[in-house]
Amino acid sequence: MSRVGKQPIAVPSGVSVTLDNDLVKVSGSKGNLSQPLLDGLKVDISDNNSVLVSNLDLDNATYRSNHGLMRTLINNMVIGVSNGFTKKLEINGVGYRASLVGANDIKLSLGYSHDINFKLPEGITASIDQNVITITGSDKQKVGQVASDIRELRKPEPYKGKGIKYEGEYIIRKSGKSGKEAK
Repeated sequence: MSRVGKQPIAVPSGVSVTLDNDLVKVSGSKGNLSQPLLDGLKVDISDNNSVLVSNLDLDNATYRSNHGLMRTLINNMVIGVSNGFTKKLEINGVGYRASLVGANDIKLSLGYSHDINFKLPEGITASIDQNVITITGSDKQKVGQVASDIRELRKPEPYKGKGIKYEGEYIIRKSGKSGKEAK
């Protein structure tokens, strides 16, 4: 039995969890999310605002491995519709900048011969403060994927550290030419 999967999920007030034909639906102030129920699992929604995921067949390895995953996915949906998720990206480099164009486009100048227009998917919002891009949304997977896609446009390089990195990410620097250190 999964140690993560057997823990109950506390549902805060203002969030509702429903089960509809093997589809777990969570709705709250930040939006609505849904996730198909994985095979071999059962979801029990109790009256005292808690959700419990249980495994129907303890002998099946696939069902056992999906037990903790399903509990974590439902927990992330509950957190997402109540609080939301945030990722921050830092832009480093001379002339590197970002600006919002409209409600869902980011214009990035990253040292290429052209500007890059990045279109945000539905449900994701961004704000830009100087050289920090803040990405917010209710779906944890989508927020992480958008942050990864933006970082992929210009990864930080190891010599000067120019590029886009996650806030708090440490870039291992290289010294450059070995002859420079000897002088």
